[in-house]
Amino acid sequence: MAQRAVWLISHEPGTPLCGIVRFSRRYPTVEKRAKVFNGASYVPIPEDGPFLKSLLFELRLLDEDKDFTESRDSCSRINKTSIYGLPVGGEELWPVVAFLKNGIIYACVPLVEQTLSPRPPLISISAISQGFELLFGVQDFLYSGQKNDTELNTKLSQLPDLLLQACPFGTLLDANLQNSLDSINFASVTHPQKQPAWKAGTYKGKPQVSISITEKVKSMQYDKQDIADTWQVVGTVTCKCDLEGIMPNVTISLSLPTNGSPLQDILVHPCVTSLDSAILTSSSIDAMDDSAFSGPYKFPFSPPLESFNLCYYTSQVPVPPILGFYQMKEEEVQLKIMVNLKLHESVKNNFEFCEAHIPFYNRGPITQVEYKVSFGQLEVFREKSLLIWIIGQKFPKSMEISLSATITFGAKNHAKQPFDHICIGGTAYLKLHFRILDYTLTGCYADQHSVQVFASGKPKISTHRKLISSEYYIWNSKAPAPVTYGSLLL
Repeated sequence: MAQRAVWLISHEPGTPLCGIVRFSRRYPTVEKRAKVFNGASYVPIPEDGPFLKSLLFELRLLDEDKDFTESRDSCSRINKTSIYGLPVGGEELWPVVAFLKNGIIYACVPLVEQTLSPRPPLISISAISQGFELLFGVQDFLYSGQKNDTELNTKLSQLPDLLLQACPFGTLLDANLQNSLDSINFASVTHPQKQPAWKAGTYKGKPQVSISITEKVKSMQYDKQDIADTWQVVGTVTCKCDLEGIMPNVTISLSLPTNGSPLQDILVHPCVTSLDSAILTSSSIDAMDDSAFSGPYKFPFSPPLESFNLCYYTSQVPVPPILGFYQMKEEEVQLKIMVNLKLHESVKNNFEFCEAHIPFYNRGPITQVEYKVSFGQLEVFREKSLLIWIIGQKFPKSMEISLSATITFGAKNHAKQPFDHICIGGTAYLKLHFRILDYTLTGCYADQHSVQVFASGKPKISTHRKLISSEYYIWNSKAPAPVTYGSLLL
């Protein structure tokens, strides 16, 4: 992620050009990369004059520009993103991030690390988010405590030196320019570090960092040739950092084993200061291949006082942890069911708990159950019309278990008996509930020794992992698949 150029333009209606470039910065090394990435679709950065005129035209800020222009004003060009394409020398410079605030136009050109023809979707260009972050950081710096034009001019004169530290070679390191100002000490005065507005206080006590990785696995299994089973892993990394100082810095690295499943669709907490572009661009929409980024995933951040979710992710694991088969056959007032469960050999066979819930809603109370179970024990909740197969903490050595049962029901009491719109007739299901401690399905882990803490004192670092079932359904294979309930995976 990098920026090819940055501008600050003062909008001045009534002047010949309607604006003045107050600051501009180009990054030649990034421009060379743009030539390589964009190939034949590469458009060079223009000089300040042509750029100013083209940008003001596109933003409809020219005094004489009152007439309708098809290329800019047609309904097909309605812009809701503050991202523009500027006509420059017969070509189009895209993407240009630009917005007007307090009479200043903030603009930059993010680096697109691919060809521009066809134009890639905005969400795939990670440098656009970085460009917004940089421009918002500049805006906050210019107008924090600014009272008059003299102070504004002073801050504009400081920008070249500030960007050397905050955005070297076009890569944003710190959007808080005040931090850079304090470190280079323009006035030769030591500035005390300011308490950020989002941090209500500071921690005093024994330093410690706690990291918890929780993965939830969702699954829909049908045991049908014409309908594919689906499953997905959603992970959350939660942190609690008790560290002294106003703005301590921490870097956590998530790693995968050699055969681990790459993390995708990663979303991070706002306190994360920078990220490798490969982390942000890994998407579950793209087909998996050997070139997928597999870590380590580094997250530098300045933590808040409270416990927070550092990041979320998904992953396309090759198989679900437990494969299941469920069949239900109805005979008058009786039901015959058959269940087979198999734990995949790669999964840790050490559960905190593991249960299979088999509901029979929309029926009367259970009056009789005749069953045979190969492992675990069966509990009957008669009034709730529910069977719970308690599997326990381990599967047997064969990794396979089975249950067969014949259930008889009494007359239904409409006032008391549970009702479920899904579990009607053939749309019966079995739902698995389990939890495995010190384990993740992707293999993702946080190594204590890779955690870097930049704060006073040596903190105690603890890490935890767990895998939890979430909406883990096995549907009756004798019935049509309940396709209208696919939202259960969301």
